[in-house]
Amino acid sequence: MTRYVIIGAGAVGASLAAQFELTGIPYALVGRGAQISHIRQHGLSYRRPTGTQQLKLNAFDLLDPPELTRGDILLLTVKSQDAAGALAFWSWRSVSGTADPAAAILPIVTFQNGLATEALALRTFAHVYGASIMTPARFTETGSVVCGGDPEVGVVTIGRFPKGRDETSNRIAEDLSRAGYLAETTGEITGWKSAKLLHNARNVLELFHGPAELRSEIGEALVEEARLALQAAGYKLAAPSERNIDISNWRVADNSGIHPGQQSTWQSFTRGASSEVDFLNGEIVLLGRLHGIATPYNDAVQRIAGQLAQRGEFSNPLPLEDVLAKRQRR
Repeated sequence: MTRYVIIGAGAVGASLAAQFELTGIPYALVGRGAQISHIRQHGLSYRRPTGTQQLKLNAFDLLDPPELTRGDILLLTVKSQDAAGALAFWSWRSVSGTADPAAAILPIVTFQNGLATEALALRTFAHVYGASIMTPARFTETGSVVCGGDPEVGVVTIGRFPKGRDETSNRIAEDLSRAGYLAETTGEITGWKSAKLLHNARNVLELFHGPAELRSEIGEALVEEARLALQAAGYKLAAPSERNIDISNWRVADNSGIHPGQQSTWQSFTRGASSEVDFLNGEIVLLGRLHGIATPYNDAVQRIAGQLAQRGEFSNPLPLEDVLAKRQRR
């Protein structure tokens, strides 16, 4: 029987574990620090539009992880900036009853935003599957996760990396559907990941405040630079019409605890955690430099966010005018 080993207990990982717990799908949730300690001692406060539950989860501290077995599938749900360390930890762990390490025989599914993790995983893991997930989830308080997707928790597209679909991707999609997600497979996962990156290019603006017109102007510039850089790099962005499932009735529920302007980047800075901006806007800057595309707005917000993360303090949003000033000083 398949067991899912969920690596990372943030909003995505903890909500996956909660849904597996509620639907009887075997899993193990592995995390570190205060979050996993609280979950192990007190359970997870899991808020959905239908109500809040206190769930006892099958949780493990990274210092004492579960033994891996041949039927396991690894779900990598840490943020992009933490993926390299997680892959290094799990790649060469032994698998019970075999002479091979995890990277040789176990599938791993990468849930990260951006485009960097799949290739990084493929450096060690022989069987890599990318997942593009849309789930309005919030993790800002230790021991608590809010998921506002309604009626399903989120939308997941999964495919083998670099391309293709197979029995494993089909099985994962079926289990995710059983667990309360709208899930489908694709043979071109990079198209979905790059389309998500185009959407994520605006996330960093949640760290800023200012006139709506200026926010719109900067947001459009960030997205246009991203579009040009992705096209120059040869990425074909997936279109909504390519979906095989109907998501037209899926929404963020009213009064669900999910508020506009509080996506994953904002949540990380609010918690004082590390920044994923280098793998979102920074990915656009990288592609621009590789392919001769100017990305001054993405470069500006990346540098501002990087300096903010370095200082380790975020209590008040920054003026949007800072982006223009930084762009002009390039």
